[in-house]
Amino acid sequence: MEISTSSNVVTITGNIKAITDYQKIKSVLDVVVQNSKSVTIEMKDSISVISSVIGYLTKLVQKDGINLSVRVGDAGLMDLFEDLNLVPLFQVKKI
Repeated sequence: MEISTSSNVVTITGNIKAITDYQKIKSVLDVVVQNSKSVTIEMKDSISVISSVIGYLTKLVQKDGINLSVRVGDAGLMDLFEDLNLVPLFQVKKI
């Protein structure tokens, strides 16, 4: 998994599958949310997301008040967000 940022947009390429991926995502987002209360995360080709990432994103929205938008490239990942009823919370859209 690779992660990059441009202003308040965080782009993730590759699969999100390990706790080290969660740690990378968390450390990058911790910096981004210090400067912006609105963040877009692009998960370009991941086919899944681990529960630690979902928990952290939920905390950002519900506790920290971050306006989060998640853009997914994989239909299966979109289905996962729909199955978990997270589309409205994370403003998930297919790219």
